Amino acid sequence: MVLYSSCRIMLLGLIIVVISSWVLDKAQAFGEFGFEFHHRFSDRVVGALPGDGLPSRGSTQYYRVMAHRDRVSRGRRLATQDQSLVSFADGNETVRVDALGFLHYANVTVGTPSDWFLVALDTGSDLFWLPCDCTNCVRELKGPGGSSVKLNIYSPNASSTSAKVPCNSSLCTRGDRCASPNSNCPYQIRYLSNGTSSTGVLVEDVLHLVSNDKNSNAIPARVTLGCGQVQTGVFHDGAAPNGLFGLGLEDISVPSVLAKEGIAANSFSMCFGNDGAGRISFGDRGSVDQRETPLNIRQPHPTYNITVTQISVGGNTGDLEFDAVFDSGTSFTYLTAEAYTLITESFNSLALDKRYQTDSELPFEYCYASSPNKESFQYPAVNLTMKGGGSYPVYHPLVVIPMKDTDVYCLGVMKIEDISIIGQNFMTGYRVVFDREKLVLGWKESDCYTGETSARALPSNRSSSSARPPASSFEPEATNIPSQRPSTSSSSYYSLSLTVSFFYFFSVLAFL
Repeated sequence: MVLYSSCRIMLLGLIIVVISSWVLDKAQAFGEFGFEFHHRFSDRVVGALPGDGLPSRGSTQYYRVMAHRDRVSRGRRLATQDQSLVSFADGNETVRVDALGFLHYANVTVGTPSDWFLVALDTGSDLFWLPCDCTNCVRELKGPGGSSVKLNIYSPNASSTSAKVPCNSSLCTRGDRCASPNSNCPYQIRYLSNGTSSTGVLVEDVLHLVSNDKNSNAIPARVTLGCGQVQTGVFHDGAAPNGLFGLGLEDISVPSVLAKEGIAANSFSMCFGNDGAGRISFGDRGSVDQRETPLNIRQPHPTYNITVTQISVGGNTGDLEFDAVFDSGTSFTYLTAEAYTLITESFNSLALDKRYQTDSELPFEYCYASSPNKESFQYPAVNLTMKGGGSYPVYHPLVVIPMKDTDVYCLGVMKIEDISIIGQNFMTGYRVVFDREKLVLGWKESDCYTGETSARALPSNRSSSSARPPASSFEPEATNIPSQRPSTSSSSYYSLSLTVSFFYFFSVLAFL
């Protein structure tokens, strides 16, 4: 995991939308919890937001947002009636939280009695860990104006269904650190970001799931998780402050456990919506019309590794074969030198706007200033071809950044030395299927509501805002004790409008 701390410009409204939907209604009893997104203009949310720029009740923007919320609710009902799928007890909805590392988060419930946790979903690692019995955990998220959200801390002693994992367990990889075979199994995960780690002991407990049929039968799944007693680095700066949900291929991951116990098929999907909403479904094998490419399973540490055979930018195709890992825990896309050079130099040669000299704090090398007084701009379309011939259009390759004097957009790609990473920005607009049984990765365009795309669901222009909301911060506090899919009418260029409601802001870029 590598995390890059950058401009501390955060969108408080998005945080309140996410957290309030999972937390403020949590007073209901377990099993009755209603997962409901509170749009950023609801009465509840407006009360916690800065007062600038919010639509008044009854305005055209207000009703447009309300209609969007209705579509969310309808889509949730339509998308969950599948008897073969399993989801978290509080629903299969996920949401991208830009101010917490641009990662997708889900609400999970663990233990007896159950507690909820806001965890980042990471296909690039294996262990599910929670902050646990720690003296320096992040216990709340604080925003301006006194707004805050309390976060739970896990404790095995408070759960009647918890059990220790002894050092002689097959899942214990640090038995050499044990005093005896029956000692608690220790773990430590060091991430690629300097000084970032999670350390603690392994425990077993119940992860509360439900079947995705009309009965929504409760499924108490016993899983192994990390009791994270000490977190360091970026876990205190804004990414995954309340836990990390590893979805990798190792035996200790939750998908592996669910498949081994016969709870769900050995496959799952994640949907990355254009507006930041998403879904995760265990047991999902995808659809017959999805495109697929084989996984490259390499021991001793298998990952969701695939092979790209071509890169097309603006209709110009370059043959280049390289491997890349699909990693939902990576905010943006990282490419090794040859692939990075091909995509960035091709993009730069076709860009219609002037190159912008980036701030030293920005991680992106190729940025452009949009022309003054323009409501939209065009940028070269990016497309990958996977091994097997499947086409993978990249619908969200850009990061739009508001500056004082102009609007700047950057190609959301960075250089890396070891292995290329397909990050979340390149997954947006797709339902991605991680089929561990067939050893294939599948993908299909999706709006993440109905499960299918349509001309109505995917408007002609990808949109972002030129109206700047007030700069806000929303910081984790450690205590002791939308964008829409762009037009595909042209094979060479996409059009990006700057006339509606959201900008991309970045503060912590995650690479898990």
